[in-house]
Amino acid sequence: MCPLAQLMITFLRWWTMAKTVVELYRDVLPKTNCGECGVPTCLAFASKVVLEKQALDACPYLAPETIAELQPELDAQHETGKHLKRDLAADALEWAKQKAASMKLEDLAERIGGELRQGTEGAFLELPYFADAIHIGNDALLHPDGTALGRWEQVFIYNHMAQGGSAEPIGEWKGLELIPNTTPKLKSMQEHVENPLLESFRGKPEALLARAKLFGGEKVSNESFSSDLAIKFRPLPKIPILLLFWDEDPEEGFEARVKLLFDETISEHLDIESIMFLSERLRQLLRGDEAK
Repeated sequence: MCPLAQLMITFLRWWTMAKTVVELYRDVLPKTNCGECGVPTCLAFASKVVLEKQALDACPYLAPETIAELQPELDAQHETGKHLKRDLAADALEWAKQKAASMKLEDLAERIGGELRQGTEGAFLELPYFADAIHIGNDALLHPDGTALGRWEQVFIYNHMAQGGSAEPIGEWKGLELIPNTTPKLKSMQEHVENPLLESFRGKPEALLARAKLFGGEKVSNESFSSDLAIKFRPLPKIPILLLFWDEDPEEGFEARVKLLFDETISEHLDIESIMFLSERLRQLLRGDEAK
C-alpha cells in the first residue's frame, strides 16, 4: 500500500473515532452527576472535555486505564481542532484585519482623521477615540500606554478603517430606524442600550451629564428635539453621536426615554454591526459596566 493511501486510511480511522460530546457522555462517563469534577452534570463535563480541552482525569470515577486509553486520542483530536469550540472573537478579528490589510496610514489620516506620528517602532496614526486615543500601527492597535485593545474593539476599529468612508458629518441627525437594513437591530438597541441607560439615569439627568463629560460628551441646545437633555459625543473624528434624554414626569404621565441619533453620513463610515458595537460601547462607558 502506498504511503498516501496509508495516510488517508489513518486519517479516516481517526476521524470516525473522534469523540463528540454526546458520545463521550453516553459511552464513557459514569452519569452520576456528582459535581466533583467542578461542573454540575456529566454532560456538562463532557462538553468541557471535548470543546474546551478539560482533562479526563478531573472525573474521579473513571478507571485509570480508561483515561490512559482515551486521553491521548482526545489530545490528538484537540490538536487538529476537531469539535473544539470556535473562538468567534479571534475569527472576527482575523477577518477584519484582512479587510484592512491594504490600508496605508497616510491615506487613513486623510480619510478617517487623526494625526500621523513617529514612535520608537515607526510611524503610527493617533486616532481620537471618545476622550482618549488609539494608536494605529502597521500591525497593531494600541492604547497610548502600549497595551492592546480588546479583540472586539479591534474588530470595530479595523472595520471602520476598511469601510472606505471619508465624508465629514453634516449635522443632520437620524435614529437607527431610519438607517437602511437596521430593522433586525431595533430591539437590540432598545434592550442593550436604551433601557439600561434608563435604568441607571431615570430621575438623574445631572448624573448622566457628569458621566458623559468624562468621555468627551458636551451638552448642546435641544431646541430641535424638545428633550430634557441633549449630549453630543465624538467617539471618532468623523462619527458623532447625539444622545437625547427625556426624564420621567409622573404627574404629566410621561415616562423616561433615551434615544441615540446618528449623523446622516454614518453609513459611509460604519456597517450596522459596528454601529451597534459603538452604541453598546457608549452604554458601557456611561454606566461603568466594565467595572462590574
